[in-house]
Amino acid sequence: MLRTRLMTTTLSLAIAAAAGFAPAVLAKGGGLPASNPFAAPSTLPLQAPPFDKIKDSDYLPAFEAGMREQLAQIEQIANNKAAPTFDNTLVAMEKTGRLLARVGGAFGVVSSANTDPALQKVQEDIAPKLAAHSDAIHFNAKLFARIKAVYDQRATLKLDPESQRLLEVTYREFVHAGAQLSAADQARLKKLNGEESSLSAQYVNKLLAAANAAALVVGDKAQLAGLGEAELAAAAEAAKARKLDGKWVLALQNTTQQPDLQSLTDRATRERLFEASWTRAEKGDANDTRATIARIAQIRAEKAKLLGFADFAAWQLEDQMAKTPATALKFMRDLVPAATGKARAEAADIQALIDKSDGKFKLAAWDWLFYSEQVRKARYDLDDSQLKPYFELDNVLKNGVFYAAHQLYGLSFVERKDIPVYNPDVRVFNVIDHDGQQIALFYCDYFKRDNKNGGAWMDNLVGQSKLLGTKPVIYNVGNFTKPAPGQPALLTLDDVNTMFHEFGHALHGIFADEQYPSLSGTNTARDFVEFPSQFNEYWMTEPSVFAHYARHYQTGEPMPQALVDKMKKAKTFNKGYDMTELLSAALLDMSWHMLGASAPLQDVDKFEAAALKDNGTDLAYVPPRYRSSYFLHIWGNGYSAGYYAYLWTQMLADDAYGWFGEHGGLSRENGDRFRAMILSRGNSEDLATLYRDWRGRDPNVAAMLKQRGLEDAADKK
Repeated sequence: MLRTRLMTTTLSLAIAAAAGFAPAVLAKGGGLPASNPFAAPSTLPLQAPPFDKIKDSDYLPAFEAGMREQLAQIEQIANNKAAPTFDNTLVAMEKTGRLLARVGGAFGVVSSANTDPALQKVQEDIAPKLAAHSDAIHFNAKLFARIKAVYDQRATLKLDPESQRLLEVTYREFVHAGAQLSAADQARLKKLNGEESSLSAQYVNKLLAAANAAALVVGDKAQLAGLGEAELAAAAEAAKARKLDGKWVLALQNTTQQPDLQSLTDRATRERLFEASWTRAEKGDANDTRATIARIAQIRAEKAKLLGFADFAAWQLEDQMAKTPATALKFMRDLVPAATGKARAEAADIQALIDKSDGKFKLAAWDWLFYSEQVRKARYDLDDSQLKPYFELDNVLKNGVFYAAHQLYGLSFVERKDIPVYNPDVRVFNVIDHDGQQIALFYCDYFKRDNKNGGAWMDNLVGQSKLLGTKPVIYNVGNFTKPAPGQPALLTLDDVNTMFHEFGHALHGIFADEQYPSLSGTNTARDFVEFPSQFNEYWMTEPSVFAHYARHYQTGEPMPQALVDKMKKAKTFNKGYDMTELLSAALLDMSWHMLGASAPLQDVDKFEAAALKDNGTDLAYVPPRYRSSYFLHIWGNGYSAGYYAYLWTQMLADDAYGWFGEHGGLSRENGDRFRAMILSRGNSEDLATLYRDWRGRDPNVAAMLKQRGLEDAADKK
């Protein structure tokens, strides 16, 4: 996942990408004391944040000073007496907000991956202020008049392609945000933006607290039968950290299903763990999120109406590849019959196994992972416990993730210990290009903590821009189980996939080669930005890469070919389930955001049940990957009406991998072409055109269905 930082939800000006401004203005620093670590650019390599000097109390004053500084810079541009030009308006805007970018980059990671009550208070305090700041820029009539004046001359300006793109993107962004609304409607929109941002910040903090509180506490070790020694040790460590000595704690990950469900043999424990996950944010207490999300959905519908759209989804998709909710819905609904058809067939196989083993119960959601693993073991003689010893984290990172990047793009990675980090778990690497030049810094933070949001994501600490002379500082965050002291960090196959996925996002940022920060790297449409990450997953199982990292953590021996063959044969196993849970969540997201402004405040439970039924994904044994109440992507991370992007970009990734297969597979030549035509281009050109120029045609779903073994199911729909 590409994480959307708090301050960039609606504002994609220079705030989003480490902007700068004229030294005379920077010197004012918005009134920020020189003692604040954000007052001046960092002196660390590539301006990496000085986390060893930053205190929680530094963030709020730096945010406030950064907003003051940028608004002063924007006012200078808006009130410029000279006639509007591309340079004195658009380029000048790209140079604003450097202080705000510095604090925003650092706060984005600590508030999500290493938070505490003080940071959560800052998050809730600053959210409405940042929304108001965004509105102050977008609703600045003089500024928009200058942008429009330049935009109206675009046919005669003879701009280079990237500059032309910046002009078009900026103009559309301002119109999209409400720059052409009446003063009264802008005032109403400001109020709604402020309320939504506050509620969204509250939601994120409630959800983290709810997930921590809902972790399953077990007092009898027998109830954890099926877990390996490493998992039991980690559960004991988690309990010890909570001062629950003599007990075991199974912490919750962000998704509905929990990894331990595939190993726990005690059905009652499985049900308890599933219910803890399913109802985590629905306890009727201070951390219950349902009232919050119902109001957020209502606010978004009203905002869309003000902006002239039928619903929030229509507004949100206007500048995406799909363009309209109808296109996204058709794409997803065309996949539903094939996905649910295969899921039903998979369920029948599982039920047969349950019946054969004298189980006198019907398959339930908390049984799926456990019994599907048994089916996989019976059918392919394969289970996850056989694979994990070959996936030690450090080896996967260096000899898998990094190795693939070296083979494809010529990159090398050198770990360094001299750059301060925000938590001892974090590691930092120099990223060295094929010519020996450093092009980026890469941070990785892989282990779960109680003060870390769920899921996995990538973002920038510093954005790339040739205009500003900045290189990218990128981070990946995960939530893998931290081993007990002295134990190896052994990953599941899904964990390995997550590492390759998030590093695909990192490569998109690392290779950014844009003039303007607003167009740099991952500043693209949601239904394109997941393409490089999902595409990078393919190299995880590419034979030469896999053989390089899939080695036993004790002996160093490669995974036996017989086990590799079993894994390959099982590749399309459970894909009906996987696709259905993803489709279910994506369609639920779209249902929420296609509510009209006249719709009443929704009962979340009733709405969700009706939406799942209407979308044809209401299979009790295949729950949505996220329920409404803990759907962090859409209520807190910028994927509102955009979760379909994971499916859309699966189509792009599968189709793209087909091109590699047609041209010889993994090679530097193919990698360099992909880097030059996709990964380095950011949002510098229309994204559909970008893909078509590289692929030679528009994408289609054929490869997507084939890769997931859904062709036959699609034919029978």
